[in-house]
Amino acid sequence: MTASSPDSPHPSAPHRSAPHPSAKPGTLTQIQRGARLIGVVFALIGLLGFVPGLTQPYAELTFATTSSKALLLGIFQVSVLLNLVHLAFGAAGILMSRSALQARAFLFWGGIVYAVFFFYGILVPQPSAGNVVPFNAPDNALHIGLAVVMVTLSIVLNRGRGWRRKIESGDVQI
Repeated sequence: MTASSPDSPHPSAPHRSAPHPSAKPGTLTQIQRGARLIGVVFALIGLLGFVPGLTQPYAELTFATTSSKALLLGIFQVSVLLNLVHLAFGAAGILMSRSALQARAFLFWGGIVYAVFFFYGILVPQPSAGNVVPFNAPDNALHIGLAVVMVTLSIVLNRGRGWRRKIESGDVQI
């Protein structure tokens, strides 16, 4: 049997506890901060991919082919399309960090997407019609690392006082 609020119109309506005393309006949970940080990093990477000097040789930056010879920081093969994907992914992380549940979804499913990028990068041959994204070995290593980190953050940051506060206050339901 569920407790009900004395002023509830329905006696069987569940009682929602008061917000945590240390809760401040607009305070982000750990998972929201994690998603926002990852989103900002992706947005910065997307922008840096368009900066001559950080991406060299800049004249070799192509739109959507594996023949792009441009390397971000002299390591990661990039293209205009890949930079745009990073910008969009960053924007998604920043926007989805406004809600704890959306932040968790961004981290988890974003990690799954990067795992797919890893397998795509190692299974699809570079010079093939099915490959429009330039992934080199450092990209592949980074993608599997990002996949592990993002999925792990979606699980680990899914706990803590801030998350419990959101659930207890009724802001989110699981």
